[in-house]
Amino acid sequence: MIDARLLLLILLALAMVAMLFFAFAGPSPERARARRMTAIKGRHAASDLNQLEARMRKAIGSRKVEKHQLLTSIIPNPEQLARRLAMTGKKWTLSQYMATSAGLAILFFGLLSLRGFSLLPSLLVGLAAGFGLPHFFVGKLIARRVNKFTANFPDALDLLVRGLRSGLPVGETMNVVAQEIPGPVGEEFKLITERIKIGKSTDQSLQETAVRLGTPEFQFFCITLAIQRETGGNLAETLANLGSVLRQRAQMKLKIKAMSSESKASAYIIGSLPFLVFGLISWINFQYMTPFFTGDPNALFGLGLMQMVAIGGMGWMGIGVFIMAKMINFEI
Repeated sequence: MIDARLLLLILLALAMVAMLFFAFAGPSPERARARRMTAIKGRHAASDLNQLEARMRKAIGSRKVEKHQLLTSIIPNPEQLARRLAMTGKKWTLSQYMATSAGLAILFFGLLSLRGFSLLPSLLVGLAAGFGLPHFFVGKLIARRVNKFTANFPDALDLLVRGLRSGLPVGETMNVVAQEIPGPVGEEFKLITERIKIGKSTDQSLQETAVRLGTPEFQFFCITLAIQRETGGNLAETLANLGSVLRQRAQMKLKIKAMSSESKASAYIIGSLPFLVFGLISWINFQYMTPFFTGDPNALFGLGLMQMVAIGGMGWMGIGVFIMAKMINFEI
């Protein structure tokens, strides 16, 4: 006879796989073909009513509708989360993000419950892992992409300066940058040129990119172009000076990183040491740590004395990490 815990684990795993499948699955081919046939018939129909319905369907279909509205409706600030996903450079949607978070939460909750954890710690750890790990992963992708953009942006400015000095207009030089500079810089300038081609102004295209990137370096670039457009002057020389300033900022950041590396290493070692010792003791002698995992069923929320002490210690450690992070964070 199958164990109840094993059956629960299998059901949770199947639920997580199903949620991920429905999140990342594309539209149904049959429905897409039926919509295309209906749209074609509506466009070529002689009746004005049919043409009006076809235009309405086209307008409704052009709206970006998220799948799994139940998951996306619980997001407190969907606009900010959508902007964070766009900053990664990936074509991820809110429904995919929330389905992944819910799947991870279910997985960790099931594993901890089968391991013998009490209800409240399992639920808290499951929620923290389900919604914290995707947020951390997206933040890492954003930081990596922004760092690559910042590192290659001065080279793009140099290419812009050479194009302007050779007599090319600003729009044409941006197109050259989009083709010649690899990585996020080329991708962002390609999006800028595409927006300009479809009728948007240069200021609107640059501002949309500045909002998505959120870097002061690109904000400086936008401000420089806006000031030059209003006051006039030699744009090539202004961009050359901006490129030198950005390189000096990058050098200052590297100096600060080198000076604060010792403090960061100490913080990492001190912060990870209790968790490493806890993991080693649990691996060597799990029976010794069993009271910590099981808790006290008669206590408040099923928490034992060891678990309450651990929560308090993690709170104080979090305060210390926050203070150390503020001490080594410098604005340039």
